[in-house]
Amino acid sequence: MQARVSLVIAIILAGLAACSFGQEAAKVPEKVASPNDVNATIAISFPYVAEIAGDDIYIRSGPGTNYYNCGKLRRGDRIQVVSTQFSWSRIVPLPGSFSWISNQYVSVDPNNPNVGIVTGDNVRVYAGSDFVRPIHSTTLQLKLSRGDKVKLLGEEQENYYKIAAPAGAYLWVSSEYVKPLGPVGQLPVVVEVKVGPNDVTAAALPKASVEEQKLKEYYELEKRLQAERAKPIGQQDYAGIKKGFAAIAANKEAGKAARFAEFLLKQVERFELAGVVSKEVQLQESQLQQTRERIDKARTARLSKLEELGKFAVIGQLKSSSIFGTELQVRHYRIADESGKTICYAFPVGQAAAADFNKFTDRKVGLIGVLEAHPQTGKALVKFTELVELK
Repeated sequence: MQARVSLVIAIILAGLAACSFGQEAAKVPEKVASPNDVNATIAISFPYVAEIAGDDIYIRSGPGTNYYNCGKLRRGDRIQVVSTQFSWSRIVPLPGSFSWISNQYVSVDPNNPNVGIVTGDNVRVYAGSDFVRPIHSTTLQLKLSRGDKVKLLGEEQENYYKIAAPAGAYLWVSSEYVKPLGPVGQLPVVVEVKVGPNDVTAAALPKASVEEQKLKEYYELEKRLQAERAKPIGQQDYAGIKKGFAAIAANKEAGKAARFAEFLLKQVERFELAGVVSKEVQLQESQLQQTRERIDKARTARLSKLEELGKFAVIGQLKSSSIFGTELQVRHYRIADESGKTICYAFPVGQAAAADFNKFTDRKVGLIGVLEAHPQTGKALVKFTELVELK
């Protein structure tokens, strides 16, 4: 009886141990196969397509966490791995990734403003990041030679051109989250979204594909922007381009395309402001030219009038005078300024002596004649042969 009880207890203890082992085993995470794993069920050779087995996995500029962040990947995203280094996988940059190159060694192709031509030797290309300024983007990806072409992405910051990552420019992901799937060419890199219990491929594009599509739209709008910029400023029209960038920027699934579009949207607004300022300057220049023409016209008329007035011996208001000269039969006049002060005396001679000038009294006149000294008053005397009323 005692032996039978001992046997039952042993069986119960064995069962509890088995249950405990099963629970512990369930906690072990799924092992991600790597190129160095001899137990991997897939024969791997570079390059190969892999799937991301984690959420919010950083893309790094180099093989280590001390390298700066160049973006994130989501669970299920597919990447192309070209090699490994220790616990890091070197990957082909995904759509939307970019690099920086010094604008000192790049000239823009005049026939294609989106293409830059390298003008130096061993020109360095650095990994780009939305979170690191160009001047602080120090991870070298590769060097380009004179004559190599790069795709310009329309942004120039701190003396660097933003370019599409050239062939041979790679980024890095921790191999811990990389699950190899198969050789490149046999599997698509873009992830398919599956829904429902029957694993039916979703008709709608996944988020990654939406971002890629919006990036294509962004680059097309960027080309249109460059073409519009090449026009004379008075002919530039950004309405359609601005609307397109605004739509991309407002799309919550556009990812990098939305950020790029938002940046260029601000540039477009500055370009539009420059156009408004240019039109205002042109208008002011036109108004200034018209003002100058009016001034020149008035100046010419005034000079003409001055030349005409130059023929007079004296100009002023004609006033009556009680002074008579030796020619008692000739009536003397007084010429006064605007304040009434006497400028000189005058009397008509020759044919003008017989004329009656009283009707011009208190009016502004110009006298044509000879200017002499007046012996009786010590002032000037004008013997005039002609009187002209002035306005």
